[in-house]
Amino acid sequence: MKQKLKPAINKKWLLAVSGIMWSGVGVLLNWVAAKWLPNFELWQIISIYVFGIVISIAISNFGFNKLAEKNRDRILGYPEKVCIFAFQRWQMYLLIIVMMSMGFFMRTTDFIPKYLLAPFYVGIGLALFISSFIYYKSLFRLKD
Repeated sequence: MKQKLKPAINKKWLLAVSGIMWSGVGVLLNWVAAKWLPNFELWQIISIYVFGIVISIAISNFGFNKLAEKNRDRILGYPEKVCIFAFQRWQMYLLIIVMMSMGFFMRTTDFIPKYLLAPFYVGIGLALFISSFIYYKSLFRLKD
């Protein structure tokens, strides 16, 4: 009975789900930051994207790429069929909830001004998007 309740998919599809989730969240974060742009001067917009790109390079190289590689390796080590929610370790779901809550708080209050928050949204979003390609590369290299 327990096995019937677990939505299992092929690990190839799990790699696709992982990549799509990381890409989607990355695009979403950049979309949120882009909605704030009409409130800024041109020099602020340029600064937001310059700092955002620098932040994304650092986050990608020192954090998200390693995390995506660990997730990819774990997924590739799974049996052929695995639970669709296994693209992250269960502990990461707790971290995601905390990060989403913090993001919601910072977005909906003036605790941190948007011109200071926007580069981090761009940086984290771009880093997630860039790191998602680790999943896609593995997906296309995986033999059927």
